[in-house]
Amino acid sequence: MDLSQNPFFILGATPRDNRKRIMELAEERSLVMDADNCTQARSDLTNPRKRLIAEVAWLPGIGLASANEIIAALKKENFDLLDIELPVPMAMANLISTGLSRLSEHTPEVIAKWINELACVFDEINPNELCIVINEERIAAGFPEITDLSLVESEIQTRRAHFRQAIKSTLDCLLSRDLVKAVTLSVQSATDNGNIHGPILIHDLVDAYEVEVQPFFEKETKNIETLIEEIKSKVKIEKSSQLLNIDIDCLIRMAKNWDTIAQPIQISCKSRGLRHDESHEVANLLRDFAIYLFNEHDELDLSKKITDTLSEVFAEVDEVAERINEDSSTLEDISKQRLRKELEEEKWRRSITYQVTIGAFFGQLFKISPDGIDYRGRLWKLDSITKLRWGGTRHSVNGIPTGTTYKIFFGTNTSHSQIELKDKNIYSNITERLWRAIGVRLLTQYLEGLRAGKKYHFGKMILMDTGVELPRRRLFSSERVFCPWNEIMVWSGPGVFCVNKIDDNSVSESFSYGDEDNIHVLEAGFRLFLKSVDDNISDMLNIAGIYGRCNGRMKSSNDRISSLLKD
Repeated sequence: MDLSQNPFFILGATPRDNRKRIMELAEERSLVMDADNCTQARSDLTNPRKRLIAEVAWLPGIGLASANEIIAALKKENFDLLDIELPVPMAMANLISTGLSRLSEHTPEVIAKWINELACVFDEINPNELCIVINEERIAAGFPEITDLSLVESEIQTRRAHFRQAIKSTLDCLLSRDLVKAVTLSVQSATDNGNIHGPILIHDLVDAYEVEVQPFFEKETKNIETLIEEIKSKVKIEKSSQLLNIDIDCLIRMAKNWDTIAQPIQISCKSRGLRHDESHEVANLLRDFAIYLFNEHDELDLSKKITDTLSEVFAEVDEVAERINEDSSTLEDISKQRLRKELEEEKWRRSITYQVTIGAFFGQLFKISPDGIDYRGRLWKLDSITKLRWGGTRHSVNGIPTGTTYKIFFGTNTSHSQIELKDKNIYSNITERLWRAIGVRLLTQYLEGLRAGKKYHFGKMILMDTGVELPRRRLFSSERVFCPWNEIMVWSGPGVFCVNKIDDNSVSESFSYGDEDNIHVLEAGFRLFLKSVDDNISDMLNIAGIYGRCNGRMKSSNDRISSLLKD
């Protein structure tokens, strides 16, 4: 019952009126009101057990003047009962509950405010204090005191059920979207968005709300599952990105709509340290789908789109939010890496692109780009080239320098091409780009082979991961000596690259830059590795970050190798 249905209100009585006064009031009111109602009200107030129901549901501890003011206010329209302050929490809760059922403005914000006021006041009710107040009024009215506190506690729980019903009845006046908003606002405000436990009536409200929306959860979860399977079928047959994005946007709308309904439950569970199983189920369903799109189909943008949505809509579910934030961070890093790789790729493409006409008369056009080397009517794919060498020969007549001839050689295992020129600037431009476009790849391939246990022959030297075998040269014979890396030194002479044992110059080998394949590649690897303290030369795959064969990594490796060589 609310205040207007209370026997005290019907008879115009106060808790301090004695039995005689109650009977007089019943006779007076029966003249102008329904006699049966007045008789029932008199019976309720004069029977000690029934009287407790009315006392707890009335305004315990409130004086006659204040009670009359409240009764007058209940008969008015558009009177905000929240403006009245009562010292006894149960009296205030009964007043707010009555006012809630009489609201003239049914907006989510207003209703949420009243619900929170009622919930907060109800939490302040102390059974022992309420019993003391009621007994004081009973003594004044001549009724026997309450000696069993459990009777008061039981009636408080009865009022709790009444307050729940009053809240539900008010919410039922709203449209569905406004009802969800009012419940969400109430829970957010009462629990500090899930960070404090919150009043018991708020959690009662959410528990009842969860029962009501359970059919929606079941239906919408099934719809989400169905759409995910449809998108999986489409992505397998490589549907256009535009169509996939339309479907993903639809999935995101469904997820947001699902979360809108689930949010008050999520917040309440968070504040109580509970787990909302349905939220975990849907979040994991979508998370697994995002992972599937990336792992199985490399759809980074679509995966990131779903993950970002999950971060937003499941922020109140701590365990889920933590995992999704990790996913989001990982995908963001991958996205940045890919963007950086694309930028580096473009920079690498520009760095190797070059063209020049070689020869003053009947010159031949030389072009190098990511598409390959175009020279003398043939296009050489960069990946097909396995041999590089270049070098210069100085000329003189009678000791007077007459210039330098530069030669550049590149080719495959079955064919090759050679460039001969005089211009040092053109020579430098071409060899620099050959190194960037091909040399780093060849070095990477050597290192990968060494890591796999291969051996490579350069002249009479055998290159291994753990060191080299060099010939020891004697007058009439030679022998092979294994030298670990810490016993090796390298140096350059006129047109040659030399390797020898540190403490024995008879154990050595030299290589012509201009006449032997890939000596520049060999030298770059040696010089870079000998600056490190590792045991195996293939460890440079980790040091220089060149383990891999995509162009972006090649470019990155070249830059790092070049910088290390300059140190």
